[in-house]
Amino acid sequence: MSVAPPPSGFPFDSLTTPLAWADADGRIRDCNLAFARWLGVGRRRLIDQPLAALEAEGDVLRSALRQPGESSEGPFRVRRLALAFLGGEPRFADAWLSRDVDGGVLLEAHPVDEFPGADPTQAMPLALAAALRGLAHELRNPLAGLKGAAQLLARRVGPGEPRELVALVETEVARLAALVDQLLSPVAPQPHRPLNIHGVLEQVLRLAEADAGWAVRMVRDYDPSLPDLSGDADRLTQAIWNLVRNAIQAGAANITLRTRAANGVRIGDAVHAMALRLEVVDDGRGVPDDMVEQIFLPLVSGRADGSGLGLALAQQVAREHRGALVYRSRPGHTVFTLQLPFPADDVPQFADIGAPLP
Repeated sequence: MSVAPPPSGFPFDSLTTPLAWADADGRIRDCNLAFARWLGVGRRRLIDQPLAALEAEGDVLRSALRQPGESSEGPFRVRRLALAFLGGEPRFADAWLSRDVDGGVLLEAHPVDEFPGADPTQAMPLALAAALRGLAHELRNPLAGLKGAAQLLARRVGPGEPRELVALVETEVARLAALVDQLLSPVAPQPHRPLNIHGVLEQVLRLAEADAGWAVRMVRDYDPSLPDLSGDADRLTQAIWNLVRNAIQAGAANITLRTRAANGVRIGDAVHAMALRLEVVDDGRGVPDDMVEQIFLPLVSGRADGSGLGLALAQQVAREHRGALVYRSRPGHTVFTLQLPFPADDVPQFADIGAPLP
């Protein structure tokens, strides 16, 4: 097997097997489109990156690249190699590595979800990632058009409510554009910062009022004594807006956003002294019976025009914040509950498990 990249004009981009070539110093000199798409990143961003830097787990690839080039040894196989770009979601593959006499390296990756008996827990994240990247490509052009239109409107409207609505459009377009960029070129997650959850909810309410107008009655039921959360305001806004938008699309006439503190909450395997209990309550049609077991799966929707991504993304955001998203539903009464732990340092002493309230 030759390690040198295909000659100019060779249609290696038509190959569905991810391939990457690195020089004797271990830096990527080229790759095919299948490799770039598999990692969820543009090809140009991979060029000149250290191949070993893509290894997300273990040290197998780094060790192999440190060995001297010996083409006579032939290719060798690395099972379940985990690769990722700049902290993105790891991709797993059975890989073949080959060297030539000049020390160049060919990496041939066979994603594990393409093999019978592959781990099904990996197939779903990969399917979701592929769907999101496709959606992101489709969103770029209309977002650019919305941004330009909002900027033109901002120059023409006077003070008052119209200007506030234009500012809302500009803010949301910028947030969605950042999300699209993140989907197309994954970057490390943003560090969590202190935030007031009610500020996030007010942004969601503004979006709901702009979307549904007077057709839906939005009710605030806040506990103003809650301490700050530690989180990503943009991601939480997106998650909660997905829940509210689903309620609007389910025909709700009344939607309540309720915040409470809960003591001694178990989320997964961890018990937290105090957690936020955020409920989105609506009087819409409820969750269809045939979707009860699949509602959080990506690409599953109860509407013909639905993407099936909103609830999957909301659940992912909950997990990013060490929280959980659950629901209960019947026609006329649906409650989605988002539980998020408060930072331990911000929890009052009386909230400790088993301690009496003052």
